[in-house]
Amino acid sequence: MKLTKLFLATALAATSLAQVAGAADLRMSWWGGDSRHKATQAALKACGDKYGHTIAAEFTGWDGHLEKVTTQIAGGTEADIMQINWPWLPLFSINGDGFADLNQYKDVIDLSQWSPEELAAGSMNGKLNGLSVSTTGRVFMFNKTAFEKAGVAIPKTWDELFAAAKQLKEKAGPDAYPMNAVKETAVLLISLYATQNTGKDLVDPAKKKVAWTEDELAKAIDFYGKMVKEGVVVSQKDNAAEGNLNLFESPKWADGRISGSYEWDSTFSKYADPLKGQVLEPVGILKNADAKTEGVYRKPSMVFSISKHSKNPKAAAQIVNCLLNEPEGITALGTSRGLPASKVAAKMLTDAGKIEPQIVAAHDIIMKATGPTVSPLNEHPEIRAVFLDTLEEYAYEQIDSKEAAEQIIEGVNDVLAKF
Repeated sequence: MKLTKLFLATALAATSLAQVAGAADLRMSWWGGDSRHKATQAALKACGDKYGHTIAAEFTGWDGHLEKVTTQIAGGTEADIMQINWPWLPLFSINGDGFADLNQYKDVIDLSQWSPEELAAGSMNGKLNGLSVSTTGRVFMFNKTAFEKAGVAIPKTWDELFAAAKQLKEKAGPDAYPMNAVKETAVLLISLYATQNTGKDLVDPAKKKVAWTEDELAKAIDFYGKMVKEGVVVSQKDNAAEGNLNLFESPKWADGRISGSYEWDSTFSKYADPLKGQVLEPVGILKNADAKTEGVYRKPSMVFSISKHSKNPKAAAQIVNCLLNEPEGITALGTSRGLPASKVAAKMLTDAGKIEPQIVAAHDIIMKATGPTVSPLNEHPEIRAVFLDTLEEYAYEQIDSKEAAEQIIEGVNDVLAKF
């Protein structure tokens, strides 16, 4: 009943606003595959018909989309409504003035459907530059079948993870590993450990500098080194020797020799599908008793933004609200962009059985976990490259953890100085 009343109230308010805004010709741009293109076009047709607006669709694949949007924004020719990758917010709007401030349209868009933290994640310099379409985060996933077969309990703490590694090797063989951690996953595991120990994100949002000290980061890198040394994870050198396969393509993952990882909750099915009858289970974030926070890495997977150059921003706001909060848009978009961040959309699709229970469970873990707000600068390409390049040197024993921490902090701060 409450949901019905909410839909009715939203529809009545939006209908009234449509009369004020009048018919408008709008454009919307996004990237994706065929299923997303079809779903979005259907949603734009439904929402456009509802409010008397026409919305021209401008869609591409992922490759080249950033370059296209960059050119359009530089020339002031961008679409009225844009799907923007979350890490692009500081690229286009470091001071918050690169997009329209959606707070100005809170009489059109029901912002109560997002948590304060989600709104903060889409804000730059206090201005709401984008609404999270879906919220994602890193979650631990373990092959329950492989653990049960070996008679080993699924770990709930870091200490239990190290104990599980020893038990698995004793019972399942020396090439059994309870975790995967190479490349981006290794970076984010190190970041997770540092965040848990300090209570801080990588980036200090006020100073635009690395928030961790060299000692704090070196301790986290040492922790990763211990994982490699004690057989918790496959070393980067061994992974390279095996062809640097994606985890979900690896025979070791498919047969349970690697029985856990730390992945995006929205990719759960991609890792569950190769297991062929084995059960993949999402679990709470591993931490030890002295952790200051769970350190959840939670972020918008993408946001919908409105151009600051739009001639009809209220009409664009109506369409954004329809796409994310109203039955017509929710039904048409479905899960084409993951589990919706909007509470009303997530409830509607979950109640309709449109979302797999395991994905809901993984998402619940992410949403309930604690941690500092993650800066989109974490995923700046140059910052991520600094981490990856340095950890490769560390993995091949060219530098130690202290040198790696110093190199990462210096490199990241150099990138942050641009902002």
